[in-house]
Amino acid sequence: MIDKTSANDSLAAQADALAETPLNRSQQAEEAENAGTNLSDNPTIGDIIAVRFNRRDLMKGILGVGAITATVSPLALAVAEAAGANTTPSFAFNELSSAPTDRAEVAAGYDANVLIRWGDPVLPGAPAFDPRNQTGAAQSRQFGYNNDYLGYIPLPGAANPSRHGLLCVNHEYTNEELMFPGIGVQDARAAQRGGIPFAKMTAELASIEMMAHGGSVLEIRRDGEHWAVVADSRYARRITAETEMEITGPAAGHPRMRTGYDPEGRKVRGMINNCAGGRTPWGTWVTCEENVNGYFSGTLGEDHPEYRNYRRMGIPGRWQNWADYHQRFDVNKEPNEANRFGWVVEIDPFDPNSVPKKRTAIGRFKHEGAAGITARDGQYVIYAGDDERFDYVYKFVTAGKVSGNRAEDMNLLETGTLHVARYNVDGTGDWLPLVHGQGPLTAENGFASQADVVIEARRASDLLGATRMDRPEDVEANPKTDKVYVMLTNNIRRTGDQVNAANPRSDNRFGHIVEMLPEGRDHAALKFTWDILVRCGDPSVAAVGATFNANTTKDGWFGMPDNCAIDSEGRLWVATDGNMPSKTGRNDGIWAMETEGPARGTSKLFFKVPMGAEMCGPEFTPDGETFFVAIQHPGEADDENPRAEPATFENPSTRWPDFKPDMPPRPAIVAITKKGGGKIAV
Repeated sequence: MIDKTSANDSLAAQADALAETPLNRSQQAEEAENAGTNLSDNPTIGDIIAVRFNRRDLMKGILGVGAITATVSPLALAVAEAAGANTTPSFAFNELSSAPTDRAEVAAGYDANVLIRWGDPVLPGAPAFDPRNQTGAAQSRQFGYNNDYLGYIPLPGAANPSRHGLLCVNHEYTNEELMFPGIGVQDARAAQRGGIPFAKMTAELASIEMMAHGGSVLEIRRDGEHWAVVADSRYARRITAETEMEITGPAAGHPRMRTGYDPEGRKVRGMINNCAGGRTPWGTWVTCEENVNGYFSGTLGEDHPEYRNYRRMGIPGRWQNWADYHQRFDVNKEPNEANRFGWVVEIDPFDPNSVPKKRTAIGRFKHEGAAGITARDGQYVIYAGDDERFDYVYKFVTAGKVSGNRAEDMNLLETGTLHVARYNVDGTGDWLPLVHGQGPLTAENGFASQADVVIEARRASDLLGATRMDRPEDVEANPKTDKVYVMLTNNIRRTGDQVNAANPRSDNRFGHIVEMLPEGRDHAALKFTWDILVRCGDPSVAAVGATFNANTTKDGWFGMPDNCAIDSEGRLWVATDGNMPSKTGRNDGIWAMETEGPARGTSKLFFKVPMGAEMCGPEFTPDGETFFVAIQHPGEADDENPRAEPATFENPSTRWPDFKPDMPPRPAIVAITKKGGGKIAV
């Protein structure tokens, strides 16, 4: 049994040790993506929270163990009343134990079955998975690696839309040390152990990685109590780092988007590091490129036109060595190629021959998600977080309105207005439009057109004075209450003089959740009110400053909120990234979070992933009877423990889900259903 108090007391020492401890791939990606490239003087969310909740309140109200139950502020009560409080039922299930295991586990009374795993066939003619004889050609027809976002879209005409549909899946990134036998860690971590980075990589291994990125479209059907992928479906599709795509919106055709491959700046090969995403009312899948900086190599001098832009995005990052085999990933040979990544991509899952479209009007940054909702007058609104320490929360509002005619709505995301959030100390907030010619977004500041604004959305937001946040990841709107939830994962680099109202903790290791309500409950409005739903971490350790409701058990609290989902009852479910035995005494998982009434701030553990894995992709069928989740990078080592050895193909921390000595751990999708049928947690 882990002593939680001593575990949390040792966190600072563990963090200090990280600089000398080789990081696993997911942690390395987090460090690379969160290098803190925002050097602006904009107030941080911690600065704002510090003013809103003054130091006396923090010490006596939030940090005091006896006051941890006081999680509902006057503003939160006002927001709840305005949104229609107590409209959602509580979660009816017996909580799962948080004790770490090498297997995935779900609450009693539920089944959790693997639907598909890395290497399983997707396209007709795909070969059986052979981990010791992989090829790029085989992987291009098989299910990709590190499944992240999941989007369920019912098939038109299905007898039961909640039992027959398409599942759209993001494949975010690859772990070469877990994927390939005999090579171990190949990226920059190799040098930390005296090796040479990428010494054992080859063009063929890189090809496999490129084919394992992108996404999959699966036709799935539930027969009885079990879900299965429909074999040889006419809808089946694999999208990879080589799939040709169209560039649309204000950046299309701009000189900064032109390359040798595409001298017109209107087409690009592939999408990479696709994290979360969304579904549109007209039945398309929107998928988001996040940490694209890690795929580029080379150097740019300070006199290069893109130097400032790429520095703000952390380019080049070189955690992949694709540039050694494909010059488009070398910024010295193709200096504009990196501008063609970091976008939201819209895909028609019903037409496997359709050309995916990069929607540049939504802006270029490290997109965590693109969850949408229809505004009061019919405009479609997409919320998004830029997943880096000290970066921003955005929303995009279409120029046109949702008509209900699919053909008419298919290009709604081509035009509209991108906004960035400013959180004020009085609990109000403003959406600041990123529009060329308005305010500082002029040629004098390097923005000659709207194309420059969207290509450098981060720098534009710096100039507008947006609030710097603690790694904003998933942002979801609740269609029943119109509340918007922002998952802020963590920020260990925030210092005491950088705290503010919306980011209240320095050295914020465990993250928090911000709740917003648009003015007039209209998602197109330029103003909103906001509060903190919960500050994460162990509430039994006063110094952590967690604010879970007192009804939350020792198994119910969590750290590092990442993705989230709203079920058919209007209830919030939170997926986490970064919980591990050495850090929180638990694995990542799915927690049910109460948002209304006296139980507000209470969470319960419903599902947990195996050792080394991250929880991703929570998605419900429309009837609320199936809960799909994605388990990413199982088998990684708990490398926040300085004594841990790096996980490898031969020595993973678990062999989930196959548990066969000749099979590596495999990222997979799990379908959760209630034994005997019925809605989840009702």
